[in-house]
Amino acid sequence: MATKLSLTFRFPVEKSPKPRKSKSGVPQLNCCNGYGFSKNNSGFKGQLSMKVNAVQDEAIQSSNSETTLLSQTIPPSSSKLVLVVGATGGVGQLVVASLLNRNIKSRLLLRDPEKAISLFGNQDEEKLQVVKGDTRNPADLDPSIFEGVTHVICCTGTTAFPSKRWDGDNTPERVDWEGVRNLVSALPSSLKRVVLVSSVGVTKFNELPWSIMNIFGVLKYKKKGEDFLCESGLPFTIIRAGRLTDGPYTSYDLNTLLKATAGQRRAVVIGQGDNLVGEVSRLVVAEACIQAMDIEFTEGKIYEINSVEGEGPGTDPEKWEELFKTARA
Repeated sequence: MATKLSLTFRFPVEKSPKPRKSKSGVPQLNCCNGYGFSKNNSGFKGQLSMKVNAVQDEAIQSSNSETTLLSQTIPPSSSKLVLVVGATGGVGQLVVASLLNRNIKSRLLLRDPEKAISLFGNQDEEKLQVVKGDTRNPADLDPSIFEGVTHVICCTGTTAFPSKRWDGDNTPERVDWEGVRNLVSALPSSLKRVVLVSSVGVTKFNELPWSIMNIFGVLKYKKKGEDFLCESGLPFTIIRAGRLTDGPYTSYDLNTLLKATAGQRRAVVIGQGDNLVGEVSRLVVAEACIQAMDIEFTEGKIYEINSVEGEGPGTDPEKWEELFKTARA
């Protein structure tokens, strides 16, 4: 049994700080000592810090006059430092945009840190930090990456069938199983929550129609990653998504991400027991991850999530809490 909550609400609008500029007016990329990497070194030698433009201060309205992500300004959350893994992927980029808009401090673990600039612009390092690392390589996961981190959202993934995205040993086995295992093994026990994005159908990968999706093992390897996290002793929440819609966004800038909408499919359906079949907006999955971090009773739980036509909970914590609370197998 699944629960659907269909609601409408609006956000207050506040102005963000004025953009910072370098003396030359050109975005600057600084490398300094600390966790992360230096362009002059292939290891963990320096930190890639990003400073320049903050989010624009005008609220942007979607075509149906509902306020978008950009217009919601939430007071800074100084107690949180969220590590986002897979931050430039379809769900990850929306997670980061939403965290930035909420003024929640983030640290991104990326194979290609410079890609973060094209997506999110140059941000103050107090708000956004970027470190170089590859979860497929345990040696990359230096303990310094996790210093001060309170929460982790892991959105890594690849395609179910062979594609260009598999280039460079980016297969489901390497990403969804070995990468998740390596990451979980490296995480400190002090974390408040680890949120893992997985997929519906992982417990049924030998059954039709899921066995077709699992021809190259993607569901099997996602389940192995889930199981490893569940047995790790870390506080976790797993979000199993239906077929992803809305994005990934190829117009790489923060403004584009913050204007993204889920169209008519904003109502959210949450279930348990791997019984949901359907689609889900990447925006909804990203928001579910962020909300689950702070809902105490979601710890140690696995949820499936879809989105359907109708007004949804948006970013309202109480409405999301009710959704998770009433989810049933």
